Amino acid sequence: MGLKEGMQKLFWPVTAPITFIQNNFKAVVLVVIIAALIVPASNEQLVTPNLQSIALEGPIFEVSTLLEQIEEAQNNSNIKGVLLEVNSPGGAIAPSVEVAYAIKRLREQKPVIVYSSGILASGSYYASIWANQIIANPGTLVGSIGVIMEGANFEDLMKKVGIKSQVAKAGKFKQIGTAEREWTNFERAELEKVINANYDMFVSDVAEARELNVSNHTIFADAHIFTAQQAVFTKLIDRVGVRYDAKKALEELSGVAEAHWKQEDKFEKFMKQFAAEGISLAHTYFPSITLK
Repeated sequence: MGLKEGMQKLFWPVTAPITFIQNNFKAVVLVVIIAALIVPASNEQLVTPNLQSIALEGPIFEVSTLLEQIEEAQNNSNIKGVLLEVNSPGGAIAPSVEVAYAIKRLREQKPVIVYSSGILASGSYYASIWANQIIANPGTLVGSIGVIMEGANFEDLMKKVGIKSQVAKAGKFKQIGTAEREWTNFERAELEKVINANYDMFVSDVAEARELNVSNHTIFADAHIFTAQQAVFTKLIDRVGVRYDAKKALEELSGVAEAHWKQEDKFEKFMKQFAAEGISLAHTYFPSITLK
């Protein structure tokens, strides 16, 4: 055996892995990423979690994933309490009500605390009312208990451009809410009928959940906006605090001897971030209308 062959054999345990990595670089990177996502970072993550945080962020329109998270927490006997972290300006009525009553069902089995650090208003406040406690950061805006419907009137613009609409309809109110002309008095009255009914439902549920006198709705509702401290005074929330206070309150209310918070699955978190980057990139090249 020559000197060269001898040296190659001697250092084979070192050179072989390097050669393999060079020849299979992409595969090695993929394995490393998967391992980082799957393998626990510490022994603490191997402990069965007994508390869970669920986030409600942004405008409320599509809530199927959020409802699934709430239902899973409700059915998981290991989870003894849930922290709903809210930072949302509200949204559509129906999904806000869905979340509100999902939280109400969850509370029947285990304690729920809402913590908000930003905006707890309109639909997001509706979604939170059935929690055991509502705690808000000192900088949070709370309230805006009201209902609104807005629409543009493009009549003058259409005249300038020279556009005329053509409509065939059956039913007096079928063209209600149109943007091509000013709404008639009977159309506006029809819309206000629906808006007032939804407002009454909103106020009634808030009064029941927060043990308020519904006849005083002009004080705590009427679309008033409050600071966190003002919201305590009107009894819309229970106290002012930070996230640390909310977590400690849930730990105490749930009665766990030692808190182990459920961490978001690393792979799911990775995929969410990946999808968000893709959506952001798509909007760069394909602008679209968004709801805010």
